[in-house]
Amino acid sequence: MIRWFLSRTVREATAMAKHVRKLLSHQRDILSPEAIAGIQEAIARLRAAIKNNLPKPDLRKEMQTLELAANKSLIPYPNPGWRENVEVLLVALAVAMGIRTFFLCPFKIPTGSMQPTLFGVTSVNLLQHPEVKIPSGWERVREWFQGTSYIHVTAKSGGELEAVGKPLRLFIFNLKQTLYVGGRAYTMWFPPDFGEPPLGTLTKRADLQIGQMFHAGQAIVKLKVSAGDHLFVDRVSFNFRPPKRGEIIVFETKGIPEEERAFFNIPDDQFYIKRLVGLGGETVRVGADRHLFVNGRRLDASTPHFERMLGFDPKSAPRLNQYSGYVPAPSPEAHYSEGHPAGMPVPRNSLLVMGDNTLESLDSRFWGPLPASYVIGRSFFVYWPFTSRFGWGYYR
Repeated sequence: MIRWFLSRTVREATAMAKHVRKLLSHQRDILSPEAIAGIQEAIARLRAAIKNNLPKPDLRKEMQTLELAANKSLIPYPNPGWRENVEVLLVALAVAMGIRTFFLCPFKIPTGSMQPTLFGVTSVNLLQHPEVKIPSGWERVREWFQGTSYIHVTAKSGGELEAVGKPLRLFIFNLKQTLYVGGRAYTMWFPPDFGEPPLGTLTKRADLQIGQMFHAGQAIVKLKVSAGDHLFVDRVSFNFRPPKRGEIIVFETKGIPEEERAFFNIPDDQFYIKRLVGLGGETVRVGADRHLFVNGRRLDASTPHFERMLGFDPKSAPRLNQYSGYVPAPSPEAHYSEGHPAGMPVPRNSLLVMGDNTLESLDSRFWGPLPASYVIGRSFFVYWPFTSRFGWGYYR
C-alpha cells in the first residue's frame, strides 16, 4: 500500500490491470478461449509483479506484455478516460439515491415549530435595525459556519422595483437570485435558504413591494438570515419497529385530512417535522396546566424524551421559542383540547404529533391525527450548521 502512494509506476500498473480486466469482462462472450486465457495470464503476472515488489524495469516489462496481449484480442473503447469518469459518476449517483431512498434522507427545517429543540429559518431585516453591523473577516466566516448569512444589495442607480426572480436551485442549493430595479439586474450568488412560501421568501423577509422606489446608494436588501437546521432522517428503523412516544418524526403533509389541509392552506407535497405524543388506540388531551394526559395519565418531565419539553416553570407564562409545555389550542372545539375533558381517541394505525414551540405550531391540536403510513422516518443527525445542536446533541 505504501509503495502504491510512493511509486507512479505501481499506480499505473494497478490501473492498467484493473482496466484490462474490465474490458475482458465486457468482451468475454466474443473472445476465443485461447485469447481469454492469454489475457488472464498476463493480468495475473502483472498483479504478481506488483504484489512481490519487483523492480520498476521488471514491472514495466510485465505491463508491456499485458498491453500486447490486450491489443491483440480486445477492442479498445473510444474516450476511455471520459467513459471511466462517467461510469464512476453514475455509480456514485446510484449509491447516493439508494441511500437517500432507503437509509438516510436529508431534510431542512423551514419553520420554527420545533424550537428550541430544532431551529427553522429566521431572519432580521437590518434596515429596521440600523444598530446591527454586518461583520467582516474571520468573524463573518465564523458566523457562516454557525449558519448565519448576510445579504446586502445597494441600488447603483435610482428606479422602482420591477421584479424579484425565483431562486435558481440545484438539488438542495440556491445558486442565484436576481432583483430588477430601474432596468438594472442585481444578482445575488448563493443566497441562503429563506424557507417555505409565502412567509419564507425574499420578498416577505426583506419587506419588498413591486413598484417600490429606490434612490442611488440606497439599500434594497439588507438581511441577516439564520439557516434552519439541516438533518438526516433515519428511514430504516421504523421498518423493524413502530415509532415510540417522544421521538421526533418526519411525515408527508398529504397524510393530513384533505378538508383540514384546505382550511389551513397546507400543501400536500411537503414534509413536516413534529414530536410524536400519542399512539393509535390511546385517548389524549392537552390539559390547562400545559401537560399532556394520555389514557388519563399525566405526562411530566420524568417521561422519556419530554424532560426538557415538560420541565418548564409552571408559574411562568408560555413564551415563543421556549420550552413552555403544550399550550391548548385557542378554540375549545379544537382537537384534544380542554373542550373535551375526557380526551379524544387516536384511531388505530394513526399518530398524534405536536411541535415543541406550541405557541407557533400548526399540528394535531388543529388538524387531528395522522395516518402512520405517511411517516417517512425519525430525526437522526443534524449535519448543518455547526451549533450546539450539531450531531445528536439536540436529542434526548
